[in-house]
Amino acid sequence: MNSNITSIKLVLLGEAAVGKSSIVLRFVSNDFAENKEPTIGAAFLTQRVNMADHTIKFEIWDTAGQERFASLAPMYYRNAQAALVVYDVTKPQSFIKARHWVKELHEQASKGIVIALVGNKMDLLESEDDRKVAREEAEKLAQEENLLFFETSAKTGENVNEVFLAIGEKIPLKKANGAGNGELNAVDDRRIDLNNSTNPENVSNCAC
Repeated sequence: MNSNITSIKLVLLGEAAVGKSSIVLRFVSNDFAENKEPTIGAAFLTQRVNMADHTIKFEIWDTAGQERFASLAPMYYRNAQAALVVYDVTKPQSFIKARHWVKELHEQASKGIVIALVGNKMDLLESEDDRKVAREEAEKLAQEENLLFFETSAKTGENVNEVFLAIGEKIPLKKANGAGNGELNAVDDRRIDLNNSTNPENVSNCAC
């Protein structure tokens, strides 16, 4: 097994029901649940990606999108090397919220954090009339704020792996020549639901 392993703390942010948990589930387990329960607080998962002669271990914090949990977000994006800011391409309000998260990350997160702006639910676009957030508008935001940009479908898997691989390519590794074409390796998948922040087990598992 590859011994050159770099751990990357990654956080997902975005309005409720934009598909953050579904993106992570697709990436970690290559699965999709049609009626997924909302995340409470946050969930922690890991996934390894082989990048040529280097392996990246993504330590993923999937945060709840409900407004009542927004104040907890800094606890999860603190010291994160990467963030996915997710919106729903059929819901303009979710893109407004995405702009807010990008601004907050630039102001309060670690300097040099790699941010990917992700427009999810492409599978809902049966016609262009179904789209409510123009790709050009999102691309403009990404360009202005120096973000990676992808449009994805957690349901079909479209572009989901590509988001994480692009982040892996962008973050400096311990060995600079370790970057290359990515390959998923699900050996280390695990999930911890942090439904009770007072639970000592949850605190011990926190990589904040």
